Amino acid sequence: MTTFTIHGKVPGTGIGQTKVFGLLVDREFMFSNHREKYKPRVEKRQRKLITQISFIRPFLEPDETILLVTTGHSPPTVLEKLGIGWLFIYLKRSLLIFTDRRIFHVPTTSTYRYRNSITQIPYASCESIQMKRANLVVEYRDGKGTEKFLSLSSREKKKIRELLKIISFEGPQRGVSRRVHLCPQCAKTMYRSISSCRACGLKFKTGAAATWLAILLPGGGYFYLRQPFLGFVTALLEISAVVLIVISAGSLRDGVSPNFLWLGLGVLMLGLIKPFAVVHARVLAGEFVPRPRTVTFQAEAVEM
Repeated sequence: MTTFTIHGKVPGTGIGQTKVFGLLVDREFMFSNHREKYKPRVEKRQRKLITQISFIRPFLEPDETILLVTTGHSPPTVLEKLGIGWLFIYLKRSLLIFTDRRIFHVPTTSTYRYRNSITQIPYASCESIQMKRANLVVEYRDGKGTEKFLSLSSREKKKIRELLKIISFEGPQRGVSRRVHLCPQCAKTMYRSISSCRACGLKFKTGAAATWLAILLPGGGYFYLRQPFLGFVTALLEISAVVLIVISAGSLRDGVSPNFLWLGLGVLMLGLIKPFAVVHARVLAGEFVPRPRTVTFQAEAVEM
């Protein structure tokens, strides 16, 4: 367990702790501003965010205390930066939950609803954690690289800076030296891509299936991975490209001089969109999307 002090006390000792909607929180830290002064608007904001994270209860260790909740965006890949551009502000939204032991990163829908996908960053697995402007930059131990969580809410930005001054990166790493996914059904850590959880048997959507569906069907990979917005946009663009190609090719077949501009545009669109959709679907499958839409946590499967 990582130990540090807040307001001169050690989280987990019961001082300043309370339960909000069934979750153990440090009310003195959570409901105050960055100057350690209680603010009703801060409490209102944090309570609103807590209503979004009721799913986190079974993932918490005994006496693990929630210190702060904020909104932000998951680290985008280079592919996503080039391919979806500004759309990442809708498609990569996430919640960040700071406890006295780790950070939970929760990819969400565009309205910050839980998608049965959750990762953790133990403080002991980090070399450093810094706020750079509105971005949270995490540097992992053992040369495992750096991740950047973008555009954290300005309402918690200053508070996070104060929190990062007092957390300790010492403690047992338990073999974890990077951000890892947790099974949404039993909380077991999953270090690499697998088709089912080895502890509880929960099955996940696979990169292979996402790849084939993206190749065979317009937007198929995205629909398979429950990304309907991306699926709809991709399908519309792919179908439009095919229509341009077919119409231009039909003109050529009928002996009519085709409009090579439209033919070239159709080929270019399809040549760019299809490979991107195929590769991106495989990337998204790495977020361990459960096959069942509804996942019920099974406490008996948890390995403590």
